[in-house]
Amino acid sequence: MILGLCGSPRAQATEHVLEATLKMLEERGLETRLWTVRGKRIGFCVHCDGCLGGGGCVIQDDVQEVYPLLREAEGLIIASPVYNGGVSAQMKAVMDRTRALLASDPDSLRGKPGMAIAVGGDRAGGQELALQQISTYYTINGVLTLSGGFFGANLGASFWSKDTLAGVKGDEEGFRGLRKTVKRFSEHIKRREPET
Repeated sequence: MILGLCGSPRAQATEHVLEATLKMLEERGLETRLWTVRGKRIGFCVHCDGCLGGGGCVIQDDVQEVYPLLREAEGLIIASPVYNGGVSAQMKAVMDRTRALLASDPDSLRGKPGMAIAVGGDRAGGQELALQQISTYYTINGVLTLSGGFFGANLGASFWSKDTLAGVKGDEEGFRGLRKTVKRFSEHIKRREPET
């Protein structure tokens, strides 16, 4: 299963792009699952170290749903709107809270492929910085970051929404980069699958 994590608190551009991504992967024969921060109760990590004993996160909220999904996932996709040159606060909180998962199983994400998607309201609205933030998270936790390669998808898929759903739907360059990234990501997943 490929897990898509949507960092948008609204059902708008970022969720649309992630749903399109998951559909592309399903068309390539992969099972997908979407988890969104929208409407969820998400507390911030307070670095209490309560998780270090292996008992999980002491904060009982909707982030608890993510831990088994992350363990089960064969690959990860993090998609976020750009907030002040980075991922949304909700997405960052989820990323920080995975410390509890890694405290109980340090290898739970290691070696899994991951791709990044950033959606900005301006053409140069911080998409690259948000993509780098996701890639840094992947690197720290042993996830293999996959992009679409050079010429348009160097760090992952980047979209210009013009702050509207219609804007992101019309971003052909963004979708071109997404298709390249999905192709490379799905090829990597298929290579990892055991032969039957």
